[in-house]
Amino acid sequence: MYTEPHWATSGLVVIDMQVDFTEGGALAVPGTAAVTPNVGRLADGFRRAGLPVVHIVRLYPPGSGDVDPPRREFVEAGGVAVAPGTPGSAVIAGLAGAGGPVEVDAELVLSGVPQEVGKNEIVLYKPRWGAFYRTGLQGWLRERGVDTVVVAGCNLPNCPRVTLFEASERDFRTVLAHDAVSQASPERLADLAGIGVNLLSTDAILAAVSAGLRQR
Repeated sequence: MYTEPHWATSGLVVIDMQVDFTEGGALAVPGTAAVTPNVGRLADGFRRAGLPVVHIVRLYPPGSGDVDPPRREFVEAGGVAVAPGTPGSAVIAGLAGAGGPVEVDAELVLSGVPQEVGKNEIVLYKPRWGAFYRTGLQGWLRERGVDTVVVAGCNLPNCPRVTLFEASERDFRTVLAHDAVSQASPERLADLAGIGVNLLSTDAILAAVSAGLRQR
């Protein structure tokens, strides 16, 4: 009852789908390129339905210490990955706004201000694993009446998983697009199902969003 998605009041949160995290990038995560088409389909479907879409990004300014601990030494030493102003920090082509690679406005998003890339569609910076930690995501979603968070994107063991836990503890209904997230495994999916996350395919989510739209 309390975990069932409300599709007409859902929003899509896309995690870390940036050039440097896909194959060939500075911090490549295997499987990210393979799920990119489904992530794109989800973003397009939510966009067409007039539902909110948030592209969560990481930015590692070289030399900065405000980085997750496993990568802090690399970045403090001047390592370059998803660095502000570099092509590797851009949102992968076809996922945001008009469809081309979206350059992240680093000065804006590092200040905590969302970068608007379309109607009800933003790029938002997060400094750690979870998309709700030290960000305005919760308020932005609540202002738009969102009570159901659909998550897709890069590297399920880390940022998508933490984001789903954070969403659940903030009383959002939660959905994971299991075929639109890299590094999924049966064990990781079972963990999320155990806290009430709905595990659905891209096709099932798009069909449900379409049905929810007709019921408005």
